[in-house]
Amino acid sequence: MAETRHTKVLIIGSGPAGYTAGVYASRAMLEPILVQGIEPGGQLTTTTEVENWPGDTEVQGPELMVRMEEHARAMGTEIISDIINDLDLSKRPFTAKGDSGTTYTCDAVILATGARAKWLGLPSEDKFKGFGVSACATCDGFFYRGQEIIVVGGGNTAVEEALFLTNFASKVTLVHRRDELRAEKILIDRLMKNEKIVPVWDHVLEEVVGEDNPLGVTGVKVKHVKTGEITEIPAKGVFVAIGHAPANELVKDVLETHMGGYVVTKPDSTETSIPGVFAAGDLTDHKYRQAVTSAGMGCMAALEAERFLAEHED
Repeated sequence: MAETRHTKVLIIGSGPAGYTAGVYASRAMLEPILVQGIEPGGQLTTTTEVENWPGDTEVQGPELMVRMEEHARAMGTEIISDIINDLDLSKRPFTAKGDSGTTYTCDAVILATGARAKWLGLPSEDKFKGFGVSACATCDGFFYRGQEIIVVGGGNTAVEEALFLTNFASKVTLVHRRDELRAEKILIDRLMKNEKIVPVWDHVLEEVVGEDNPLGVTGVKVKHVKTGEITEIPAKGVFVAIGHAPANELVKDVLETHMGGYVVTKPDSTETSIPGVFAAGDLTDHKYRQAVTSAGMGCMAALEAERFLAEHED
């Protein structure tokens, strides 16, 4: 028989934002339920070394998320392995339906469903993810000091990542399917003036080439969009920078969004366009997209949910 569970605060998502919200909501004695979603731990579970988490000179992404989950659980968060596939925000208590058949009702909800990097969808790209193929220059650029690397894309994300990667790489090849960039003029100007960056126009990534033992990238094959000619370029790292997509499927039709689907929050707040609904982490953050900023927003969301519930006690 289908079960119905009620909680004061339902947290949907289990990255740094979700788990931090769990810690703070538990400390406020709100006895939150956290539903992990399709990818427990979020994007950090696909990262290897993390060197920008305060307090850890180096930590494995999956290990960090296991520790965050254990911390939230130890504080009193009930963590459930389920996927929310329907969320009704039309009236309080809010209602969420899980893939398991369980219905969750709550007085406040914290959305921490994160974002997903857009990928090209190549089998070779998938094979080397985390072993030379990345979608986050600020996460992984440090590992390519003195190496030649590839950036794929032509918008702001790609140009910003290419410029950032010149701090580490000996050469950055920017592969773009068109013959001009779609980025802001000031970024294009900076890119063109940087001697380390070599643009390759009118090309698409055809295949990531590498070794199996140990798993690692040695180069890429790119195809000219007009002639079909294939060129091989040596590289140790490939950064796919064709943007991120917020995981907004549950709320895109009911909450205010902007910048390609990111949930809008009030200034200096995690409050959304519906009272009692809070959004934290990469679902709302199109600018920073860092674990530490997501965790900070998770803290904010829990504190704001606590305040909201105190003001709306029956």
